[in-house]
Amino acid sequence: MEKQHLDFTEKTISTKPIFQGKIISLQVDEVALPNGGTATREIVKHPGAVAVIADVGGKLLVVEQYRKPLERLQVEIPAGKLDGGEDPAEAAARELREETGYACERTTLLHSMATSPGFADEVIHIYVAEGLRPGEADPDEDEFLSAFALTPEEASQAIATGRICDAKTLLAVYAWQRYLTTGTWGV
Repeated sequence: MEKQHLDFTEKTISTKPIFQGKIISLQVDEVALPNGGTATREIVKHPGAVAVIADVGGKLLVVEQYRKPLERLQVEIPAGKLDGGEDPAEAAARELREETGYACERTTLLHSMATSPGFADEVIHIYVAEGLRPGEADPDEDEFLSAFALTPEEASQAIATGRICDAKTLLAVYAWQRYLTTGTWGV
């Protein structure tokens, strides 16, 4: 059975800005629905982000930091938001260096993912870093974290116990574990 291609496009009638912050903004759009009706959509606008998978001798570089929205410490791969017009590959290398101290010779895009497309336009670009060299971390002044490396078993345990629960890190761990067993990156 062939899938029918229907046009479910919602056309914007109006946009009302609600909040403008340092990182995100919130707007409410009135949209025209495909059936002729109208609806409102609450939309979080975000500049986008990068995240980095970095393997050091068969261990995955991660950082642990407090995440206020969850009110707890989280283990995540190094990541951060894009600064206006910044090249994502360069941002990935920058975030890796700032959060872990590691510099890399190159980054390769693994995947770009929409984090919550039901209400936000944020896209995270996940890179694989290669040619790693250790150095000194230099996190942002309001960023408090510790960097360390996990074995595949430790990463699986961190997922099982909820220490790793964010989508980008879950995707990264599964892609990294696949790479370790098959020699290919994939999601």
